[in-house]
Amino acid sequence: MRVGIIGATGYGGAELLRLLHQHPHVQEVVLYTSSKEGMNIQESYPHVSEIYDHTLKSMDFSSIKEEVDTVFLATPPGVSAEWSGRIAEAGCQVIDLSGDLRLRDPEVYEKWYKRESAPVSLINNAVYGLPEWNRAEIKNAQIISNPGCYPTATLLGLAPLVKNKLIDVDSIIIDAKSGTSGAGRSPSAITHFSEMNENFKIYQINEHKHIPEIEQNLKEWDAHIPNVTFQPHLVPMVRGIMVTIYVKAKKRMSEKELRNLYQDTYSGEKFVRIRKEGQYPATKEVYGSNYCDIGLNYDDRTGRITLVSVIDNVVKGASGQAIQNFNLMNGFEENTGLQLVPMYP
Repeated sequence: MRVGIIGATGYGGAELLRLLHQHPHVQEVVLYTSSKEGMNIQESYPHVSEIYDHTLKSMDFSSIKEEVDTVFLATPPGVSAEWSGRIAEAGCQVIDLSGDLRLRDPEVYEKWYKRESAPVSLINNAVYGLPEWNRAEIKNAQIISNPGCYPTATLLGLAPLVKNKLIDVDSIIIDAKSGTSGAGRSPSAITHFSEMNENFKIYQINEHKHIPEIEQNLKEWDAHIPNVTFQPHLVPMVRGIMVTIYVKAKKRMSEKELRNLYQDTYSGEKFVRIRKEGQYPATKEVYGSNYCDIGLNYDDRTGRITLVSVIDNVVKGASGQAIQNFNLMNGFEENTGLQLVPMYP
């Protein structure tokens, strides 16, 4: 197949290049741009020298179907809202890594993203690409809205409890930490080396744009779920997300019962790994891979469940999951091109 990437000079686009390079069903990659036409990708990323020798080209919607079969949009918010519909109308598959198509309610999007929403018709045609819980719809989709990094780790962690209605719905607290690559490649004060090195920061208190995405999906699984408490932090590392979730169990349970629930739920899943009793995942243990590792604990003293969910934010939280969706859309084995052993140390 021939695939196109819009936004190849960002971290998500660069990771798509790395992963698609080893995909056996990808014959050609075309790089599109809205502002850097004529630039070679090696100018932005010298590490791909002798591997990719691609010049960025402008998008021509009238001929794009002749050039590629699938387009990945690794772009800031706003681009996909304008371009995804036109690309789909031209006959291509669309996989959007931005947040433009994730929220069903345009008013909610405009409140949290501070910009105009995509057309409702486009939003309604987009399938939310969380493969472990939406596989059937993804297989038949033309447009995929790739989940955010924090929601991916959070939803995979909470889903078995929420879907089985095993927790007090008012008790959900999500404490999240991310490496600085989640903020993108453009420099900012919050991610500047002098500000971030040997430092630990809380940010966007009760106003992160992934909050409504998490709530939307939880409410689809259980309509009684209210708004949740979610708070992200930045830690001085490049990649990785750890989400620690605290919930109150509706009734007492053994830790064995809890672990059996998760092992049964994710049995056969290629990218979700449940840790053994007494073991809890670290971000380094999924580094560079498409895995989500989950650790569990039930505190008999308080009746609370602690979940620890870790992913690489650039892979399972973005480009790797996008390729997982690409595989499902095209009838390939779900782990094609993603059979990566995590890099350690």
